[in-house]
Parts: sequence; structure tokens; C-alpha cells
Amino acid sequence: MRTYFIYMIKDEFADYFYGRESRFFQLFAGSHSADGNLKEIIHKQIDYITEPLPYLDLHKLFSQFVQNQQIYIKGKVYCMGQAKDKDGAELAIEEDWLQLNAWGGFESETIFFEVLRKFDGHFFAVDIENERYGWVKPVKERKYI
Repeated sequence: MRTYFIYMIKDEFADYFYGRESRFFQLFAGSHSADGNLKEIIHKQIDYITEPLPYLDLHKLFSQFVQNQQIYIKGKVYCMGQAKDKDGAELAIEEDWLQLNAWGGFESETIFFEVLRKFDGHFFAVDIENERYGWVKPVKERKYI
């Protein structure tokens, strides 16, 4: 199973750290492994670089996909596939992050990422266990002539 924590990064930090995404990964991974005072400091840093999620807007967005029957709701979680299926994904909208659990192939999680990509470009996804991370919608580099 793959577990992604997805954060909305503030514009100024997204622009500055473009190409240095490993720094974000180290910070978010540290928040899960640290304890005591270090954990508190890391959480303050994460709060500083992230934006609160537009909770209601995200629910409205995903409810449109529920109406199209691509996604269904189980409690407070948006789901694709069944637990018995080979492929599936579940997305929980928390106060400060999104948590996407996926199993099997990548198709189910890709649908959730596509929805988020259309919503906002500054979502950063982190899979700590598998050491995978990146922008949901990569920032395009500006070319000056």
C-alpha cells in the first residue's frame, strides 16, 4: 500500500524551492520520525510553509465526481474501487493535509491526482515509506529571452 500525505504549499515557497523538492521531503519525513521538541519545531515549520486547505471547496470538487459515479463516499473518505479489488484508492481530507491511501496499480490514485491538479498547482505529495515525492502539478519554469 502507498500512503501519500498531500500539502498545499504557499506560493512563495513553491517558487523558491522549485527544483529542490528533496528539502520538502526531508522536512515532511522528519515530522513523522521526530519526537519531543524537534517534532514541535518541525510542525511549526510545516505550518509556516503550508496553507490551510480550502476544505469546503475540495468537498464540492470531489462531490462532482461522486455524481459522475467515478468516486463514492464511505464515511468521510472518498473511495475508488473496493477493498477486495486489486486496484483502489481512498482520499481523506484533513484540516491541514490530504491523505491518499492506494493499493494495486496506479490508475486509481492517478484519478485523485488529476482532480487535485485541476484544482490548484501547489499541492505537494509525499510518500514517506517509499521515499517518493513531488508536485501534483509541476511548476513550469519561466524562460526569459
